[in-house]
Amino acid sequence: MKNKLLTSDNKAIAQQNLSTLDQVYNLALNGIGVMSEPLEQFVSDYVSQYGRTEKAIDKMVSAQKLKLATSGFITGLGGLITLPIAIPADLASSLYVEMRMIAAIASLRGYDIYSDQVKTLVYACMVGNAIGDVIKQAGIKTATQLTVKKLLPKLTREIIVKVNKAVGFRLLTKGGTKGLINVGKALPVIGGIVGGSFNYFEVEVYAKWAKAMFNENA
Repeated sequence: MKNKLLTSDNKAIAQQNLSTLDQVYNLALNGIGVMSEPLEQFVSDYVSQYGRTEKAIDKMVSAQKLKLATSGFITGLGGLITLPIAIPADLASSLYVEMRMIAAIASLRGYDIYSDQVKTLVYACMVGNAIGDVIKQAGIKTATQLTVKKLLPKLTREIIVKVNKAVGFRLLTKGGTKGLINVGKALPVIGGIVGGSFNYFEVEVYAKWAKAMFNENA
């Protein structure tokens, strides 16, 4: 039973983490003051340059990789640092950038990022390679193709709640992984390289799943 995403002992923590996800998602859509514009404007800037194309997505993803690999950005999002959420500021900042990137991919592909179903699938992409487990354990049996077109009809209110809570629980695992990285950050030079590299490749994983999830042709 220990390998299940949610147990009775962890439900409260999962709910708390889900509340954190919701707060970060709202910020991802609305932007944070002068630090980042609303997502619609963010997306429109790429659309105006490249259209709703794969090039627009690739350019946007590359920019987010560089952003998270730069420690100055992680500590500069004051709106996140002052949020009343029970996770470290650097983790909140990386969640913000990663979630905003996934939502931007969904928007560039033409999906409604304000709908509960799309928001849930954005959350699901935040667990990276564990996405199949989350979908299956939420009660969706056919997980051969993890795409919005396959999953959208199956996202009942009950399933949405299960997926969201499962992703909230996965924040615990993410926090633990970040904790290991923070040990490396105690070393001035090596720590910066380790933390930046981890964030860079983490974004790559999430972008891969987001592109597959919000694939218009699948």
